[in-house]
Formats: sequence, structure tokens, C-alpha cells
Amino acid sequence: MARTNPLTFLQQVRSEVSKVVWPSRNEVLISTAMVLVLVALASLFFLAADQIIAWLVQMMLSIR
Repeated sequence: MARTNPLTFLQQVRSEVSKVVWPSRNEVLISTAMVLVLVALASLFFLAADQIIAWLVQMMLSIR
């Protein structure tokens, strides 16, 4: 593995970081809101699925 001069490495890092397109505040807020909404919907779905499965298992176990 080739050794890189620390100064050269830092110059390369600065060069690469300058290419990054940072999101605006509005984009970050919209993305955060979407993630929170989708997490809430997914948790409601899994809660409902869990309740239905628990009910079905309870029905099967109550049959003798």
C-alpha cells in the first residue's frame, strides 16, 4: 500500500468535500417529516398485524 503525504491527503479531502451538494434546510425538514410519517405508518401496520396474529393464535389455542 502506497503511503500518502498527510498534506496531500488533506488537499484531496478538501477537493472531494467541495464536490458534495449539501441539502437545503427545507429539503432536510421535508425528508425528516417524511421519515417520521413513514415510521408511524409502519409501526401502526405492524401493531395491527401483531394483534391479528395474536387473535388468530388465541382462537386456535382455545379450540379443544
